[in-house]
Amino acid sequence: MGTEKDIVRGYVRYLKLQRNLSGNTLDAYQRDLWKLLDYLEREEKDVRDVTLSDLEHFSAGLHDIGIHPRSQCRILSGIRAFFRFLQLDGYRDDDPTELLESPQIGEHLPEVLSTAEVDQLEASIDLSKWEGHRNRAIIEVLFSCGLRVSELVNLKLSDLYLDEEYVRVMGKGSKERLVPISKRAIQELAFWFDDRCHMQIKPGEEDYVFLNRRGAHLTRTMILIMIKRQAVEAGIQKTISPHTLRHSFATALLEGGADLRIIQALLGHENIGTTEIYTHIDTSILRQEILEHHPRNMKRARN
Repeated sequence: MGTEKDIVRGYVRYLKLQRNLSGNTLDAYQRDLWKLLDYLEREEKDVRDVTLSDLEHFSAGLHDIGIHPRSQCRILSGIRAFFRFLQLDGYRDDDPTELLESPQIGEHLPEVLSTAEVDQLEASIDLSKWEGHRNRAIIEVLFSCGLRVSELVNLKLSDLYLDEEYVRVMGKGSKERLVPISKRAIQELAFWFDDRCHMQIKPGEEDYVFLNRRGAHLTRTMILIMIKRQAVEAGIQKTISPHTLRHSFATALLEGGADLRIIQALLGHENIGTTEIYTHIDTSILRQEILEHHPRNMKRARN
């Protein structure tokens, strides 16, 4: 039936061809699987003989070494996918993960910036520096289009339809979507392009929208560092990341009355459940409005 290495190679091939996963997601699946395989090697267990009890001990071990519950859930999700593959390809007759429980995680409401705070972030950028207009364009595109940071770093000039005010985005699973882009973001891009046209660009990098000073496209880490540094410059106390601007985009739409299905399409969420977290944010805002403005909560004026 093949060695364990053969099985793993088959699984990776399955993920690439059948699941059409992106490179980053594929790497994450493999890293998580190797955590299990290392554990099974220590226990002298073959993947074809693993029981629910073995997996429960593995899961408990993740907790014991301090892995966050949310990360534990992600790891176990990948493990479930692996055992479904084993069953599908005939390596096993059963799926031992069917009754495997994931750790409970509390509802997490992502940090959000108001439009005024985004303006504050952009206003703090020193435009006398060569990267000033680039960084303003990055922040504005993230906020105006709700892009993932991986989508932003891979954005190409050939993906921009600025006359029609749309950008083409390659999302997770290599799925394309069209996202409207604001006039403000288009203006910031125009300022950046004025600087970009004077750069020495590396061969093969000419089509990338955002470049570093060496003429190569940016990495996710570069953008994370830039935004965190800019938040400090702007005096914003919240802990933010590029993803915060994506959350802020979705929350602003919901507050403005956009339908959740439209937000789902714009964000590129495959499952509406992923988008529904923004209803919790909106509910918290409504609650604050009630506390501040409902007569039952307002302090009565003293005579």
